[in-house]
Amino acid sequence: MGGSLAGLLAAHVLAGHADRVTVVERDRFPEGAEPRSGVPQGRHPHVLLQGGQVAMELLLPGFLAELSEAGAPRVGMPADMVLWQSGRWFRRLPATTHIYTGSRAQLEHLVRRRVLADPAIGVQEGTDVVGLVGDATRVRGVLMRDRSGDNRAEPRLLEADLVVDASGSGTKAPRWLEAIGARVPDEETIDTGLAYASRVYRGTNGALEGETRGYYAYPDPEQVHAGGALPLEDGTHLVIVSGLRGDEPPTEDAEFVTYTKRLPHPPLHRWLDQAEPLSPAFGYRRTANTRRRYDLPGHPAGFLATGDALCTFNPIYGQGMAVAAMSAVALRDALADRRRTPTTRRVQQALLAASRQAWDISAGADRKMPGAVGTAIDGGPADRLAGWYLSRVQQRAPGDPVVGQAFRAVLTLAAPVTALFAPSVARAVLFGPPAPTPTEPPAAPEEPEAHGR
Repeated sequence: MGGSLAGLLAAHVLAGHADRVTVVERDRFPEGAEPRSGVPQGRHPHVLLQGGQVAMELLLPGFLAELSEAGAPRVGMPADMVLWQSGRWFRRLPATTHIYTGSRAQLEHLVRRRVLADPAIGVQEGTDVVGLVGDATRVRGVLMRDRSGDNRAEPRLLEADLVVDASGSGTKAPRWLEAIGARVPDEETIDTGLAYASRVYRGTNGALEGETRGYYAYPDPEQVHAGGALPLEDGTHLVIVSGLRGDEPPTEDAEFVTYTKRLPHPPLHRWLDQAEPLSPAFGYRRTANTRRRYDLPGHPAGFLATGDALCTFNPIYGQGMAVAAMSAVALRDALADRRRTPTTRRVQQALLAASRQAWDISAGADRKMPGAVGTAIDGGPADRLAGWYLSRVQQRAPGDPVVGQAFRAVLTLAAPVTALFAPSVARAVLFGPPAPTPTEPPAAPEEPEAHGR
């Protein structure tokens, strides 16, 4: 259920284990790299983090080369970016990780082209899933209805040995499970009320100022406004600004630019004053972190959830596409493990584990934001101790190359959280003072001789 990134990659994996895989998608797929109404965040910035890049290559070998050939910018962190977090500007040291910042529509188009070329995978486009078939012990298929037809018509039955919910954060699966007498998943939520707006701009000569490919300011409890500009495949930049509940960014032309004055990012406002807007500003407000616990005992066999239908993160942290790919790798590995029978619960546990680090990062940061609400706000004593240590990491990451490298590896899902406790990192975090950082936004990468600590 769902033909976006998580659904397509899950279908690709399942095609190696099933005679037939059917993707049921409510939209009709565009022929090219165009936004779809079924991807509500499609017009906003998307990044493919390093952990997601590794997963994509495992699933679709050669994909990153295709992405580069299509023009997707590969941005080095921190050298190519002007970055601000927790009251400090990052030194523009040599890049230790890279992100791809092209449009979501382009990346999804390339994935779709690869995955749907498999003759074992079919698509029901323009089709709504309207319910599940089965009982409390097993899901046996879905009920579908053509979106362009009569809504009063009887839905069609599609029988299936396995149903995978990849329908996104707006999933109706819990309601449908309840309707067939099955257990409804417990939900964990953290909602800061964050809202954001995005707009495409073209700068003078298509570039930002100086030797800079992008700007970004991350939110924190002391600076709740965030935003920046990221390059797209066509030479333009996608600008995003965000604020919390009651102070949502506007979508009107002049007000959008004025809102950027709230950032600790004077270069962004200055650049926007000279840049040419190429699109309207689009807003988005559904940014809560939500995790559905299908991994607990008592859920029916024959049903899995993945992607945002399983675990939704505040999009401001850019984790969604990476986790979709990493979850597909987890699905592949669980099905291929000859040592253990891939029961529904065991595979669902593997899918949840693939999203756990991203959840810990996003939920951990959002718990501290003013006005945050939800069922998972209190992480307990262990969370408070981890928060104390991570706050010291954040203070040192902008200026310390060792801490910064580990910090970026964890945030981009390329290394486990334990990388932050490696001896060289822990010494700097626990015993060393924060290294000096720029007092103004650094206009260019540092010279080679400045790279020492």
